[in-house]
Amino acid sequence: MAVSGDQTKTGEKPAPVRIKKYANRRLYNTATSSYVTLDYLAQMVREGLDFTVEDAKTGEDITRSVLTQIIVEEESKGQNMLPINFLRQLISLYGDNLQFLVPGYLEKSMESFGANQDQIRQYMKDNFGAVFPLDRMEEMSKQNMAFFQQAMSMWNPFKLAGGTGPNGPLPPDPKGEGAKGGDELSDLKSQMQALQRQLEQLTKAGQKTD
Repeated sequence: MAVSGDQTKTGEKPAPVRIKKYANRRLYNTATSSYVTLDYLAQMVREGLDFTVEDAKTGEDITRSVLTQIIVEEESKGQNMLPINFLRQLISLYGDNLQFLVPGYLEKSMESFGANQDQIRQYMKDNFGAVFPLDRMEEMSKQNMAFFQQAMSMWNPFKLAGGTGPNGPLPPDPKGEGAKGGDELSDLKSQMQALQRQLEQLTKAGQKTD
């Protein structure tokens, strides 16, 4: 199924397509004046076409929930990309005081993968007939997850001096835990940079191996 998007004459990126969702769960594309499916929206995402989804009755933006629904649908088809341990870890962080760190971390991780995906895709294409590089992809995935788990366990932002906890401002820390928290934050940033370098090195190593 191909989905076409209109570009402006000036070459500018077009405004997001408005999708309305009705009470009967039907999705209506206001640009084409036609009803569409979740598969259609998934194809729009693959083709880089932006869209927003709103509740037809209230006008509320429900794009996030619809995108999540697309992921659930894809997973139910057997295209499992989300490991069980990852899902458990993610669920356990809802309501945790580190929850606010997760979106940024996941976004940066996917941006890093996206920046290198063309090189990775070419490597896989060149070697598909010989040795399929699953071991290299698994290594990258394990390193990424190991760093994620380490970062979540090592750093508690509420230890920072003068920080704010769930019940309000925290008192000064006479034991100097605030300085320790600052050091851990620096370590976390250094490890994120190290992870980026490791991903780039793995990609370069894949290009050299023929």
